[in-house]
Amino acid sequence: METQVKNSLSFSQVIRDRHSVRKYDPSRTMSDEEIQDLLSDAILAPSSSNLQPWRFIVITDQSLKEQLLPVAFNQQQVVEASAIIAVLGDLEAYRNVDKIWDSAVEAGYATPVVRNTMVENSWNTYSALSREKQKEIALVDGGLISMQLMLAAKAKGYDTVPMGGYNADRFREMFQIPQRYATVMLIAVGHAAAEGRQTTRLPLEDVVQFNGFKG
Repeated sequence: METQVKNSLSFSQVIRDRHSVRKYDPSRTMSDEEIQDLLSDAILAPSSSNLQPWRFIVITDQSLKEQLLPVAFNQQQVVEASAIIAVLGDLEAYRNVDKIWDSAVEAGYATPVVRNTMVENSWNTYSALSREKQKEIALVDGGLISMQLMLAAKAKGYDTVPMGGYNADRFREMFQIPQRYATVMLIAVGHAAAEGRQTTRLPLEDVVQFNGFKG
């Protein structure tokens, strides 16, 4: 019980200390290993039918960040943060269902019978969805992993800011991203040069209703 309380308090501190930081120390970099370690925590996020539709473009090259700057409406954190992580959502993530369930069988988490049933059900269900619905699912799952990435970053001593303000069409063209992938957001990651702005939240009674909705 004592261990559970300690873990809970640690997480409570992380979510209270995380703020959107827009000024970064450009002299501090992150190694590929540090970024991979961060993303290894992020990809533990949940997703629809565990299809894990997220894909990432990690941008650390300074010249590439300079090219990205006008695409991101000249937000200075793009060139000052250690990395910009673009989160994408695969609208056709069901195409990976065999690999996902094969690994579950190998890990002992599923039997071959369960694997075959889930593969068939997932493929039939998701491949039949409209493109609009496939994109909706990818964006929801992309939001889940983006938040997990930012919390994982804070727990490891990094700061972040999510960016929806960028020209998605120009970004797609810049990186030659096929239409199969939805652009979710950009996330700046690095070490703060100035603390993020403190913010308040609406009181719970303004946002929570039990057992019904009255508007």
